[in-house]
Order: sequence, then structure tokens, then C-alpha cells
Amino acid sequence: MTSREPMLNVPRAVTLAAGLMIGIQVVRGLLPDETDVAFLLSLAFIPARYSGAAVELPGGYLTAVTSFVTYMVVHGGWMHLLVNVAWMLAFGTAVARRIGTRGFFVFSILCGIAGALTHLVLHWGEMAPMVGASAAISGQMAGALRFIFFAKREPDEKMPDFVGAPLASLATALRDHRIVGFVIFWVVLNAYFGLTSVSFGGTSGGIAWEAHIGGFLCGLLIFGFFDPRGPSEATSQSR
Repeated sequence: MTSREPMLNVPRAVTLAAGLMIGIQVVRGLLPDETDVAFLLSLAFIPARYSGAAVELPGGYLTAVTSFVTYMVVHGGWMHLLVNVAWMLAFGTAVARRIGTRGFFVFSILCGIAGALTHLVLHWGEMAPMVGASAAISGQMAGALRFIFFAKREPDEKMPDFVGAPLASLATALRDHRIVGFVIFWVVLNAYFGLTSVSFGGTSGGIAWEAHIGGFLCGLLIFGFFDPRGPSEATSQSR
């Protein structure tokens, strides 16, 4: 896989992730309503599991462990799913091309777990289920911010060279006005949709915006451990 791939040549990791989430949504549509609800609750992240309600919920105690990961592959509806897939195509594609299939999945899962832990701390004991890949994709977005602004486009190329772009150190990223501006906008947007009754992405319930921020911060902090190039001083010298 080279850095000069066509824009629509989606990396295998992103295709597999999208295919898994779409496949699960299709299967859910074929299930009877009662079975679908039980299936959804078995995969969803529910804070009440950790305050004594695990035995009363579908899946029992096992899901207290597995739901840290499984909640990412199930969504509240087709619109919720499609919005997440679109965001993953935008940011996950660049990340997958830099760190490969295995790195993409490990990195994304860790960001999703960080989002779930953030949600658990702030919503301890609540019964409302949390679903969706948004926390993991928020981490992908944060990881991408550390290199996409530093990518250069050759005169004969349609897309910047994201694969060959230098990786900004965390300190450099936090000093870059473009990245800081994007982060502020993104946090405010999440807080707005999360703290108001406005629906976004076709979800019928509230938006777990704290989980998004947890996943984002995790991605921003740990992406350097996955990128084979490591932080480059070139990003500091170029501005």
C-alpha cells in the first residue's frame, strides 16, 4: 500500500470495521423485537452492570468485561451507524494507512475502552445503555490531527501525502493553532449536542459526549506509540 493511493481506495482495516458494524445492524433488523433488544443489551455498555445489576441484565457477568469492546459495533439505528462510518472513512482511513490493520484495531479498541471508562466514571450506576463506535472514531480523529495538518501535496497529486507526513509530538500538536482550534470546536460541538435535547446522527437517546472526549484524549496521547515514524522535529521547524 503506497501513499499515492486513490482517495476511494479504502484501507482493509476500515473496510472490515465498517463491514462488521453494517453486518450486525443487518442481523438486528432480521431479529424479532424482543430478541433484538436482548441482543442489543448484551453488547451495549451499561454502567449499572458495575454497581450490582449485571446479573439482572442480558449476558450476565461476562458482559461486564466484553461490553467494553462490544458496545462499539452496535448502533442505535441506521443513521447513527452511517454517520459513524462516514467519520471513520474521513479520519480512520488516514490512520489505518499509517499504522496498518493490526495497529488500527488495537489503537481504536483502546480509545473505545477509554471512552467507556470515562462514561462509567461520570454515569456510575445508570441503566441507560451506551452504543456506537463514536469514542473509538474520536480517538482516530485525534490521532489523525497529529499528522494531517503537516502533510504536503505534490503538484501532480490530488491528495496530500498523509502516509509520509511527519508526526507532530504531543507538545507541538498542543501548540499548533489549527489543532487547538479544531479541538475547541469539536469539544464545544459535542458538549452542545450532549447537554441539550438536540438529536444528532439519528440517535433516539442522549449523546454520550463524555465518552467521545475520553476516546479523543486517549487517541491524542497514545497515537505516537503506534506510529512507526515517531514524532518529528520537522513539524516545529516548518511553522
